[in-house]
Order: sequence, then C-alpha cells, then structure tokens
Amino acid sequence: MKLVPLGDKVVLKQLVAEETTKSGIVLPGQAKEKPQQAEVVAVGPGGVVDGKEVTMQVKSGDKVIYSKYAGTEVKLGDEEFIVVKQNDIVAIVED
Repeated sequence: MKLVPLGDKVVLKQLVAEETTKSGIVLPGQAKEKPQQAEVVAVGPGGVVDGKEVTMQVKSGDKVIYSKYAGTEVKLGDEEFIVVKQNDIVAIVED
C-alpha cells in the first residue's frame, strides 16, 4: 500500500528520537520526547486550496521540522506516518 496525499498535504515519517543526551545521559523510554523532525515521504500536488494558489515547497527525501501538535497519525502495515498540511512544516533541515 502507498499513501498519496491530496492538495497541500505532505506525508512524513518521523525520525528516531535520540536515546542519549549530548552530555551522554541515557534517557528511559518515557522521558524521550517525540522528535519534531521527520523525512518527507510523499507530497501532494498543491494547486488551489481554500481559494488560494498553493505551490509545494518540499519534496520527497527532504528532512523537515514540523509543528508539535500538527497532523494526523496514520499506521500503514508496520510503519507509522504523519499527514500534515504544508503550512504545518516550519523548516527544511539542510546538511
């Protein structure tokens, strides 16, 4: 199965949370906060959404930071994805 987003939606796969802090402290499972960093898996076509022209600015493979409480969590098989609107993405992470 494959998720194909519509309009200005973007499908994200959350990146794995750090298990240790920069100072070397190992975090137990419940202390880890969900990361707000994800990889773009699929991008909708954009177009006219709510009467406004939307041009998609992200592409598959981009690493992005998204708003903390944004999107809809979707489980497909063994994998979990988050579907967000493009305007819930706050930044693209460049290496």
